Amino acid sequence: MNRAATRLRLLAALPFLLALAVGPLLCALWRDRLPDRLATHFGADGRADGFTAVGGYLAVSSALLLALGVGWALFVRRRVLWGAWATAGFTGGLLALQLRANLDVTDPAEARLRIAVLTVALAIGALAAAAGWALTRLVPAEPAREVSVPADAPRLDLAAGELAGWARTTGSLPMILLGAAFLLAALVVPFFAAWPYALIPLAVGLPGTALSRVRVHADRRGLTVRPALVARPRLRVPLDDITGATTRDVEPVADFGGWGYRVRPAASGVILRSGRALAVRRRDGREFVVTVDDATTAAGLLNALVERAASGRGTPATGTPATGTPAPRKD
Repeated sequence: MNRAATRLRLLAALPFLLALAVGPLLCALWRDRLPDRLATHFGADGRADGFTAVGGYLAVSSALLLALGVGWALFVRRRVLWGAWATAGFTGGLLALQLRANLDVTDPAEARLRIAVLTVALAIGALAAAAGWALTRLVPAEPAREVSVPADAPRLDLAAGELAGWARTTGSLPMILLGAAFLLAALVVPFFAAWPYALIPLAVGLPGTALSRVRVHADRRGLTVRPALVARPRLRVPLDDITGATTRDVEPVADFGGWGYRVRPAASGVILRSGRALAVRRRDGREFVVTVDDATTAAGLLNALVERAASGRGTPATGTPATGTPAPRKD
């Protein structure tokens, strides 16, 4: 690991270490104002409905912050360092506000924590995000790697100025059914519990359903993956960030730990099934992978476009690439 990467990981872990110190510090400062047992869970009406000892609170909150800190330190990228600080600020702020709700109560059941308090935690997270963004300048940008498409990589023959595009739709029936089940649960939950609890299955069901069927495009703009039915949100790897493309077999659990949008230390991607996948190599050395049919054609087109851009031949300033076809075509 180079010095810049080490510095980035330390900066990503730092806010969680700071947040980790807040809990014990507040418990020490407020020792005489806290009950022996703390209210640690609150319902939608703000009333306490879960309790634990001070030691248990510190153990659970510390474990949560440590887990988040390790995750961010392992997967952080320079451009999202602010996200680590935002996460630590919001989580640490919420834990501190939860502790504050127990001040000067003789019975922890008397503690109250309104949902409006979330706005305070969000504000703390926003301030922390700004600090993380400012600290990004302490980490040098990763040097761009020379574009070098391997000789054995698939490639298509494109003439100078020729426009071509490739597009395929791919999906996962199990993910569609699972997403629909979560959305249905979000509709049913309000009949049995407070409506905010419906946000949990909704937060899982919406992105899960959106990514259960996607449209994959490869053209002079690079590689784009978006939901099949709507244009946003979308994931894009610009052509000037691609150093080469290839295909390989993917096992969702073994290679990425599951299905959907996945992130691991050296790669990310949209994994909807096992089998052949398109894999593009980025300038920072990471891969973006998407499981899709006819991946070899997409890889060949991207390699041809990358080599043409590197040679300076480029493409015309006007015109649009063909889309919606399984193989490149001349416009």
